[in-house]
Amino acid sequence: MGQVNATTERVYQASPERVYEALADYTVTRPKLLPAQYSEYEVEAGGTGAGTKVHWKLQATEKRVRDCLFTVTEPSPRKLVETDANSSMVITWTVTTAGDNQAKVVIETTWQGATGIGGFFERTFAPKGLNRIHDSVLARLADEVK
Repeated sequence: MGQVNATTERVYQASPERVYEALADYTVTRPKLLPAQYSEYEVEAGGTGAGTKVHWKLQATEKRVRDCLFTVTEPSPRKLVETDANSSMVITWTVTTAGDNQAKVVIETTWQGATGIGGFFERTFAPKGLNRIHDSVLARLADEVK
């Protein structure tokens, strides 16, 4: 199995604190950010930052639906790490200062991919599809932090 990586980023005209606060709010703000590929979103514990447990289904392709149960940690300031109990997927959200009253968000997603020819296609195409989904999330975040 090979590790699959996908990275998406965007800069916002808002303070890093405001952007991080929005991302860490799994109860109110996060559901607003989710495009049609997400379904059955539910906060199972917590709701803000570390200690949150959140469930959703992600339809990555027409035939591929992942049932995800993420536990959220905050290993350092303005960094959220979502670890899936149902797979090897880890999503890391990092918010940094990008200038005067600007914030940069980087979403890094990793998981252990399949082997063989299926793994080749997964490593080639899955990151592009996931980046499109995450780019949609980041576009919606821009509306929330104006």
